[in-house]
Amino acid sequence: MEIGIAENAWHRSRACDTGACVEAARVGDTFALRDPVDPTPFLRFTGQQWGDFLAGVRAGEFDISDH
Repeated sequence: MEIGIAENAWHRSRACDTGACVEAARVGDTFALRDPVDPTPFLRFTGQQWGDFLAGVRAGEFDISDH
């Protein structure tokens, strides 16, 4: 059974001005990611997976092209 995460543990980017951004939370030595419009279920990542994900974001691997 999945343990719930306190609502005050979730954070959005300060750059999110539309409200259409994902939320992230640190849960012990793991990280969670959710859609605030439909907050359950959420994805959980190990520290290594989270670091790899952030490196990909910073490198532009997930940028959406208008092409």
